[in-house]
Amino acid sequence: MQVPLEISFKGIQNTDEIESLIRSKVAKLERVCGYLSSCRVAVEKRQEHQSVGNPYRVRIDMTVPPGHELVVRREPSQGNMHDPLEVVLRDAFDAAARRLEKLVKLQQGEVKTHPDQQVTAVVHRLFPREGYGFLRATDTQEEIYFHRNSVLHGEFDRLRIGTTVRYTAEAGAKGLQATTVQIVGTVGAPVEAPARY
Repeated sequence: MQVPLEISFKGIQNTDEIESLIRSKVAKLERVCGYLSSCRVAVEKRQEHQSVGNPYRVRIDMTVPPGHELVVRREPSQGNMHDPLEVVLRDAFDAAARRLEKLVKLQQGEVKTHPDQQVTAVVHRLFPREGYGFLRATDTQEEIYFHRNSVLHGEFDRLRIGTTVRYTAEAGAKGLQATTVQIVGTVGAPVEAPARY
């Protein structure tokens, strides 16, 4: 990794066993993606009494060139309240490995998407300096948020208002969010970003 592994603990004692487990799991992530830029692992134990879920919170932040950030969280509400920290860490790292594998396959063009899973849209609003924009679906006219990191092959800077794309989306906190955006058509000269609404 370009940036050394960062591990932080809150409300829990750092032990050699836990740190060794984390380091071995991060080494496996590096085998999944040999060009992983950085990885930060935060482990927290909640102090207040709770009746369900495990008492641990684990967050894994990974950055992958050209600018993807993957975040995996395991919250106290997930899992059995008697799960030891080792189990919570393994679950979190298993999820992180799956996310990383999916991204690597996307970057290598190995993920096959069915035509009915991808929808066509045009770039409707674009904020290049901030690194995000909005698509307008050609079938429903719905507006879909996307981030620089969702544009395949690092082609965010090629986008212009009116560029035709294919995308896949999922529900986010504030509505639909594109998880992948692939350019399928271009337009002429660059267009200035519209004012924020």
